[in-house]
Parts: sequence; C-alpha cells; structure tokens
Amino acid sequence: MNHNTPLSPRPLSHLAETHRRVLTTAQLRAHGVSAAETNEQCRAGGPWQQYLPGVFLLHPGPPTSEERLHAVLMYAARGPAPKAAPGVPAQPTAQRPHRPVPTDVMITGLAALTLHGFAAAPALPALEKIDVLVPRLRRLRSAGSARIRRTAELPVPEVVTGLPVAPVPRALADAVAGLRDAATVQRLLTEAVRGGHCEPAAVVRELNEARLLNRPHVVDAVDSLLAEGRAIAEDRLYRMVAEHGLPDPVWNVDLRLPGGPHLGGLDAYWPGEAVALELDTRAPRQNDDALWTEYARKRELLERLGITVVHVTPRKLRDAPEQQATVVRTALMAAADRDPAVYVVVLPR
Repeated sequence: MNHNTPLSPRPLSHLAETHRRVLTTAQLRAHGVSAAETNEQCRAGGPWQQYLPGVFLLHPGPPTSEERLHAVLMYAARGPAPKAAPGVPAQPTAQRPHRPVPTDVMITGLAALTLHGFAAAPALPALEKIDVLVPRLRRLRSAGSARIRRTAELPVPEVVTGLPVAPVPRALADAVAGLRDAATVQRLLTEAVRGGHCEPAAVVRELNEARLLNRPHVVDAVDSLLAEGRAIAEDRLYRMVAEHGLPDPVWNVDLRLPGGPHLGGLDAYWPGEAVALELDTRAPRQNDDALWTEYARKRELLERLGITVVHVTPRKLRDAPEQQATVVRTALMAAADRDPAVYVVVLPR
C-alpha cells in the first residue's frame, strides 16, 4: 500500500455511521474518497447529497438542525487553516480532532439567539437561512441555507452545544439587521435584558456599530430597552443597599444651590455625608457627545462643591454588588475626614 491508496475503498458504509453525517470534500478525500466516487454517491436517488458547495450529507432526505448548523460552519470555514480566536490556543495539526470547532467562523443572527435559549427566536427548523459570521476578507458568498455576514473584527465566540456562537449582543445586531417587524425586534431586545443575557449598553453599542440606529423601529425598541434596563438596575441598587446594611439614602432626587441653578439629578443621595450615587445606564449612541460632556460637567461641579460622586454601572451591580456596597460604605465613612460640603437643596425628582 502506498500513500495514494484509498483509505476506504467501496463500499463506503463506515462513513454513513459517523456521529454527524456531514463531511467536506477535503474530509472525504482524507478518507480516500475521490471526487468521482463522491459524484457517484450523490447521483439522483443515491445515498448521499451535496448540501452546500463542498459540503455533503451522507444520507438522503432533509438534514437535521444539528447537521444544518455543522454544514454552514464547514462551508464558511473552507480554505486555509483558520487563525485561533483570541483566548483560544491553536492546536498542533496532529492533535486536532477529526471535526475541529472553527475559530474564525461562528453562528450568528437568529440561529445564534435560538442556541442561546431565546424564547422569542424561531426554532431552528423554521429558519430558512442560518447566518454565519466570517472575517471581512474571506472570499465566500452566501449559498443555500448559509447566509454569510462579514466583520472587520470577530468577537470571541461562545461555545454552545459544541458550536462556536456569536455573543448575544453581536447576534442581536445581526438578527435585527434583517428584521423589519418592530414587535419582533422589541421582543428580542427586551428578552436580552430581562433574561439576563447582557446589559443594554452592550446591545446598543453593537447596534450603533452596525449603523442600525437610523431605523425608526429600532430606535423605538432601543428606547424601551434602555427603560427596561434602568428599571432592572434600580431594583438591583435598592437590593444592594438593603442586603448589605447601608444606611438609607434619599432616592431619585434633584440638587440645587439655594436660590441658584439646578445641579443635576441623582439616583441616591446621603445628605449627612454629602455622598451621591449615580447609575450609568447610558449607552453609546450616534451624536451622543453632548450627553457625555454634560454628564462629566455635572460630576465635576458636584465634586467641586464637596459632594463625593460614586459612579455605578448596571453590570457592576449585577456581577459584584458586595464590592459596590463596599465602595459606597467607604465613601460614607470618609465623609468625616473631609471638609463640609456646600449646602444644597434636595428636591424629589
């Protein structure tokens, strides 16, 4: 036997017994199956079928959802060996498994949201197209059920059921790009936040990068998303104060100088210690420079008046409430060592 001898002469029944009966041209060749043999197996009424260019199902009939997902990934990953994604070490060729998980392609869009467990996303069999995220310079066209989406910078994929899947914010942006129904967009964005999949700011950042914030139905959904995110963050803030034994502040107030200008609104304020807390539930949006500048100006003004400003994000409240409570407690304790703050009027907001 020499190196040109097929590893698997006919019959090819052992290939049909593989765990997932989806193989590429290169994988078939590695099994010793020539192009002529592949064509013969894929003849009309034959036991195999070509599902996508260069990707074959080793059985007749429709593919399962799992087979469709693997097929589109194999199609998108064709070509030179992919570079490892950030944080994913490359394996030596000899140690790679028979069916490696691609590191420079990933499922995105509605299929990714379904894999992430979104109730508002369609079931996989209902999806005519499966979106696959690939590097911008990849020479590849959409074909069959594989819809190619390109990006200049790939996110680090999450592995779901053994498949590389785009993180929720990126998957949402790719899904929203193809949706025109306002109700569907709002349901998906709301579930992302209410279900604890991600923070609103991350979603809005991806929508902004995708230039989707000029679509009225997307803007309306984002406004609802931010309101939903603020309500959740406020609830976490109330629980942090109660569960970690912090003194009760006055909630949702405006500060003013006596007979003077409005200094700004705050989510919580401890008047005796002149400590203010503000939730940063803003998200980067187009033409938002003025809002960022106004926020920085307010914080600088308050601190110049002797008021300590504690800045808290919804993500920190979610992931590290005890740490944030310690930050607030430290600020309250430090008040005794500071010069008294300027007297301000505290009004309900």
